Amino acid sequence: MNIITRVSPLIKECELRAAPIIIRVNKFDEDSAKEFAQQMSMAQSSGQGIIPIVIDSYGGQVYSLMTMIDAIKASRVPVATIVEGKAMSCGAVLLTCGAEGMRFAGPNATIMIHEVSTGSFGKVEEIKTDAKEVDRLNDKILKIMAKNIGKDEDYFLEEIHHKKHADWFIEPEEAKEMNMVNHIKVPEMMLTVDVKYKFE
Repeated sequence: MNIITRVSPLIKECELRAAPIIIRVNKFDEDSAKEFAQQMSMAQSSGQGIIPIVIDSYGGQVYSLMTMIDAIKASRVPVATIVEGKAMSCGAVLLTCGAEGMRFAGPNATIMIHEVSTGSFGKVEEIKTDAKEVDRLNDKILKIMAKNIGKDEDYFLEEIHHKKHADWFIEPEEAKEMNMVNHIKVPEMMLTVDVKYKFE
C-alpha cells in the first residue's frame, strides 16, 4: 500500500512528527498478536482517520487471531483491511473485520477459508477435550465471519459442509459477491499538508 504526500507550495519545509500507522499482518502467533495490539493502541492517538491493516498471511494460531479481533472491536477509529497477496485461514477471518465499505483485496489476491485444525496427541480424554475446543473455536470464528459480512450466522458453516470440508480458495471477484471485500484494488493513503488563512 502506497502513501502519497501532497504539500502545499506555500510551505517551504515540513516534517511529520510521526508517520501514519499502517499495520502489516504476516503471522498469527503470540508475538505478532502482542505487537498488533500495541500498534492498534498507538494508532488511536495518532490523529489519523482510519487504521489500515495490510494482510499477507498463510494463517496461524486462532487464539492470537482472537486477540487481534478484540483489538479491532475496541478501536474508536475505523479499520480498513487490505489483502496484498494472500489472506488464508486466520487471515481471511481478519479480512472480514474491516469496517463495511473498507475491505479491499488486490486483483491477484488469494483468500482461503477452512475449518480450524489441530495436531493433538496424548491420552484419549485429552484428545477428546481438545477436539471439543477445536469445534468451539471453529463454530465461533465462522459465525464471526458471517456476522461481519452481513450473512446468517450459519452461512460459512453450511458452505464449508457443502464443499465437503475441503480448503475453500476464493478469487477477489467471488469474495466481492459474498461481501467479504468491498473493493478489488489496493488503496492509497493520501497525506495532505496545506495552509489555510482565516480572517476574523
